[in-house]
Amino acid sequence: MVEAMSEEPFDAIVAAHHGEIYRFLRRTTGRVSDADDLSQETFLRAFRAYPSLPPDANVRAWLFAIATNLCRNHFRSEKRRRKALAVVEADGRGAEAGGPEGETLFNEARSRVEAMVSRLPVKQRLAFTLRKLHDQDYETVGRMLDCSAESARAHVFQAFRKIRGLLNGEDLARAEARR
Repeated sequence: MVEAMSEEPFDAIVAAHHGEIYRFLRRTTGRVSDADDLSQETFLRAFRAYPSLPPDANVRAWLFAIATNLCRNHFRSEKRRRKALAVVEADGRGAEAGGPEGETLFNEARSRVEAMVSRLPVKQRLAFTLRKLHDQDYETVGRMLDCSAESARAHVFQAFRKIRGLLNGEDLARAEARR
């Protein structure tokens, strides 16, 4: 006999994981509005599929897999968005808010790195964000990206290499050419 899942356990899942999934989507998409939409869609799809989730499933990894697939679909349908986002970020760099010097420098550095991450190819951006910002292991990252753990590791390595090159003043085309 299959028991109907109550809403209470799913509410607990949302409470436990919404913040992290939202941050992942925010970092991956670079836009609050996209992160809001994709986060809602992630939990809507999870809610629909929740009754069929095995009791021993890793819920956190499952939610990240749903979010990752939604990101892929989002990027496929909005290829032009990356170019527009790069232009907007380039214009907005000079408009940093004032405040204590250390905080301002930190915010500038964070914005610069986030802009660089947003310029990476989608698989590298997803792999980097999942591994380095959300502490997923390479095996899990590989499953989410439909590749091996070794390929996931390579995507993260290439992302680091490109970010390092961008920090050293190279453009993305030169960073990719070094590959």
